[in-house]
Amino acid sequence: MTTAVDPSGRVLTIPNLLSALRLAGVPVFLWLTLGPNADGVALGILAFAGVSDYLDGKLARALGQTSRLGILLDPLADRLYILATIIALTLRGIVPWWFAALLIGRDVLLAGYVVPIVRRLGYGSALPVHYLGKAATFNLLYAFPLLLLSAGDNWIAVVSRPLGWAFAIWGTALYWWSGILYGVQARRLTRAGRVGGDADPPVLPATDPDCGEAGRADAEVGR
Repeated sequence: MTTAVDPSGRVLTIPNLLSALRLAGVPVFLWLTLGPNADGVALGILAFAGVSDYLDGKLARALGQTSRLGILLDPLADRLYILATIIALTLRGIVPWWFAALLIGRDVLLAGYVVPIVRRLGYGSALPVHYLGKAATFNLLYAFPLLLLSAGDNWIAVVSRPLGWAFAIWGTALYWWSGILYGVQARRLTRAGRVGGDADPPVLPATDPDCGEAGRADAEVGR
């Protein structure tokens, strides 16, 4: 059994540094893919984003450096990378508009339905992360570099195209599946809140200890 770790108010931690570097790479990635089309360097930034997304949670637990700032930065960086990559791939004509609409639409629906509910019930904008949401993020972070590689006309592009779309399809399906589960959970919390009246908010179920910052607590909605 994994013991829950209360996040601290620390700012200067190794996991937070990794998340900050990941965030700083978002505008650089967009410029590289839409400006000089420097896809090789852009792929390096995406690779760093994927590796650091995995490492920051592991390091936070191993070093005891869980922090409230990290809980916010980690999912924010993931969300911005997904959005930035979708924009770049769509504008480059690598993926169709409907693929972008599917991914962005899921977040729009959650922001309009789930976030207001959990805020009204006193959870801020947080729900415990579901492993499907984490799996969806990993699939998409694998799909995007492969789809970017598929933009060429060499053998690498030929090999990357089916692999990239395989990860993209699985990632999108898991992305929506996790979104539906968040919606169901929000509905249950609403019912529990009505039954409890003015009592304390209902207790949320335990989070997956292997998901995100400090095994938590990577609990931003839609993750």
